[in-house]
Amino acid sequence: METLPFLLPAVLAFAGWIWGERRRRASETELRRTMQLFEVSLEMNSTIRKQDLLRKIMETSARVLHAEASSVILVDREKGELYFELATGSKGEEVREIRLKMGEGVAGWVAENGQPVKIDDASQDPRWSSKVANRVDYATRNLLCVPIFSKGAVIGVLQVLNKRDGKAFTDRDVKLLESIASPTAVSLENAMLYDALEKSMAALKETVAAKERMESELRIAQRIQMSFLPKELSWKKAASALWQEPDVSAALAGDQVGTDDHRPADRFAAEVHALLRPAREVGGDFYDYFRLGERELFFALGDVSDKGIPAALFMAMIMTLIKGRMSEGMSPGELLTEVNRELYKDDSTMFATIFCGVLNAESGTLTYSEGGHCTPYVLRRDGGLAPLAARKHLPLGVMDDTVYSDHETMIESGDRIVLYTDGITEAEDRSGRQYGSHKLQTLLELLRGADGPGVLEAMLGDVDRFADGAKQFDDIAIMTLEKK
Repeated sequence: METLPFLLPAVLAFAGWIWGERRRRASETELRRTMQLFEVSLEMNSTIRKQDLLRKIMETSARVLHAEASSVILVDREKGELYFELATGSKGEEVREIRLKMGEGVAGWVAENGQPVKIDDASQDPRWSSKVANRVDYATRNLLCVPIFSKGAVIGVLQVLNKRDGKAFTDRDVKLLESIASPTAVSLENAMLYDALEKSMAALKETVAAKERMESELRIAQRIQMSFLPKELSWKKAASALWQEPDVSAALAGDQVGTDDHRPADRFAAEVHALLRPAREVGGDFYDYFRLGERELFFALGDVSDKGIPAALFMAMIMTLIKGRMSEGMSPGELLTEVNRELYKDDSTMFATIFCGVLNAESGTLTYSEGGHCTPYVLRRDGGLAPLAARKHLPLGVMDDTVYSDHETMIESGDRIVLYTDGITEAEDRSGRQYGSHKLQTLLELLRGADGPGVLEAMLGDVDRFADGAKQFDDIAIMTLEKK
């Protein structure tokens, strides 16, 4: 009993040492975990790219928690699903195809409830889903799964699988994984924003590149379309000649106006002037004229129902057919009947109005036919204004069995024929009012003494003044023919 006083201090000292050692070890553990979290934070902030960040999150979480594997499953709020943005291994692509519904499996439950889960035996937990494990042939023994919060909402879940050395995950591991998920949320949201920005920039570059390609292609298409239009009154050329490189400096001068005011070298007893102004880079209005034999002049002006590239292609087909089919001795009605039959075979949804004729420059006999087109006018030398009335037929390409009839009238020396498309009469001002046929007739009556180019300029100028800056929605084509 005499030794007790001596043993008590020793016992107390030993107990104090044990307590201090435990405190030291706890401090060391806490310091080690603090350093681990610091390292995690450095890892999370070392990249802004989402794929790299997700890989670092998975690698760091598995290392810190001594787990065999880790995964980050993100939430798609619009679809109410979870998906694997990144999946490594030989079956990574298969895993990326998997989507879990909110509440499905452990990850779905955590995302839906916003609560962490620690499972010691995955196969016995009712929330366990083997959808992913079966796809990759991976056996899951135990796991930890915690939500990733951003601004109060769950944006994903972080989970680690299979503690190494056969051990089980602890409550301390749950807190550690939650501590990892906290800085992960900020970094992940920043990475998502950066990823979205990169995709937007890439899409913008593609859009700009596509726009530049389209503009380049439209410029080429415009040059091709202008090459179809005659530059002077000449003999009919083969259709293949239409593909020669055109000189479009005059045809596209100013506001996309193509004009032609050349006189033939042999002083043919008629002259033609025409212009085309598409509403877009290319359009569906067209005109053509050429000599047939020594005395006759063929002319045509039309309007395709559509706009842009499709209309330009349909226009090219019509003009090629006209070039190929029209010959000396054929009447305009016979030509339109043949062209219509060929167009109908193409099974296109487009159609075209047209007015065409053959003028005998010596006798003044004008034979003409029309397919649903605007009524042309004749400015008489004596001052009268007369419509070129004709039996109305369907536009080209509507019905295959349409037979187009011919009409005949006399054109005296000094008379001028004026043809136009509905881009003139249907032009609108800022209030939506149309220019109309009456206004056109009034203008033409004032143009008795004007020459061909003057008529074209006056008509286009009057329409533009009427529109007063309103956008041109339809193509405009005008042609004048004068018998000398």
